[in-house]
Amino acid sequence: MTLPPLALAMHKPEWLTSMETVLEVLNEGVVITNENHRILFANSRFVEMTGIPRQDLVGYNASRFYSSQEWDFLTAQIDAAFRQGHNRYGFFLPREGGGRLPVIISSRALDNLGGRFRVVTFADISEQVRAEEELRAANARLQHRQMEIEQDLRLAARVQNSLAPKSLVRDKVSVDSFFHPVHSIGGDFALVNLQDNEHVSLLVCDVSGHGIGSALVANRIYSETAAHLRRAMPFTDMFGELNRFLIEDLAGSGMFVTSAAACIDVPGRRMVFAGAGHPPAMLARRGQNPVLLESRSMVLGALPDAVGADASQEVRLEPDDCLVFYTDGITEVFNPEGEMLGVKGVREIVRNASAMPAEQMTQHILDDVAAWRSGPATDDVCLVVVHVR
Repeated sequence: MTLPPLALAMHKPEWLTSMETVLEVLNEGVVITNENHRILFANSRFVEMTGIPRQDLVGYNASRFYSSQEWDFLTAQIDAAFRQGHNRYGFFLPREGGGRLPVIISSRALDNLGGRFRVVTFADISEQVRAEEELRAANARLQHRQMEIEQDLRLAARVQNSLAPKSLVRDKVSVDSFFHPVHSIGGDFALVNLQDNEHVSLLVCDVSGHGIGSALVANRIYSETAAHLRRAMPFTDMFGELNRFLIEDLAGSGMFVTSAAACIDVPGRRMVFAGAGHPPAMLARRGQNPVLLESRSMVLGALPDAVGADASQEVRLEPDDCLVFYTDGITEVFNPEGEMLGVKGVREIVRNASAMPAEQMTQHILDDVAAWRSGPATDDVCLVVVHVR
């Protein structure tokens, strides 16, 4: 005769009766089942976790609380526990009313007086699961935001690249330029203004730092200086305006700027040059060491009196002269021995390049700098080469 569930539950082994008091005080849910998966005991914590009354638990087969597919999974875990003596895995407890409580299940097989039993403990991990879900949601939001930022950066990079001067060739003068930010956008830029076929004004700037902040400042300075160059503002005044802008309008930003500017009168064979804390421009003549055009003003944005009254200088030019303007992404590169190329090294590269056709100089300079450099570029690079015929 088959005993009803409650009667079956009364046939508990004596050792279980003696353990119930101990099992009741545990913080984890505990059930003990026999080899037929009948629940012989469920402690109060387990009843609290499921919300199922004890009388609806004890004596019943555990399979009644799960779907067939879920029970297939649990059966495999139970079999593993009997084979190995123990098992541990993540699953859930059914709750009264259809809810599910995520738990870690630890199962241990027990042989006692010829019977096989299973002691199963359930650790509530709902808080951890909730935290994981919140973290996944936060990560999804971050990923979405990251995609938006990357899209914005791609657009910003296209805008910044569109501002880079295009190489141009005229009867008496040609300009070749190269711009490469170490990140998608950067703080270096060059501005070339061809007033006519015979007069060229240009500016090369390097804003301290890298990335978005430097690029924003660079774009603002680009707009300001483009207007100044079109109005032929004297370089002393232009540098003074930039210095004031950095100190007053961007106070506390920690942004500094170096710059080199030139206004070239090709028919008159003269150039007005000014530099502010920038690596020296170079006047290259075939077969000669390049002439260094040093800055007469200090870095802009540091001191109110960074720009002196003699910021500009006039330079006489000859036919076939080449003028080389660059940022410190050209000079501050290191070879495998840790030696910096520096102005001296760049000067030697420019001297060698001056023996080549003018249209090949830019690429030759870049190739020689890359040959010196160990590893990828670590700073923004801007290079402008002007050939006066």
